[in-house]
Amino acid sequence: QVQLVESGGGLVQPGGSLRLSCAASGSIRTIYAMAWYRQAPGKQRDLVATISSGGSTKYADSVKGRFTISRDSAKATVYLQMKSLKPEDAAVYYCNADVRVIAGYRFGSWGQGTQDTVSS
Repeated sequence: QVQLVESGGGLVQPGGSLRLSCAASGSIRTIYAMAWYRQAPGKQRDLVATISSGGSTKYADSVKGRFTISRDSAKATVYLQMKSLKPEDAAVYYCNADVRVIAGYRFGSWGQGTQDTVSS
């Protein structure tokens, strides 16, 4: 019923930038909060940043000042601008959206993930 499709990942050198996008589609009535998570090999999936439907944002301490989350509600899309990337930022990045579908159900939906590699 709901699809989240991420794009924008890739290989970047330390200090570089990447911009991730995640577009939601399907039988969506309302999108509430949207978020980005990441998971490095052998580690748990961690929250990176969230943005409410009203635009309020929160960040993990490890990315504050370097990452910016934003959303375009008209396009049902959330973005993650990443700057000053470090090797420890390398991970699979997942998009998450708290959605209510037309049928009335509300649940969290996940994208398939996009790989970001930070290496010289």
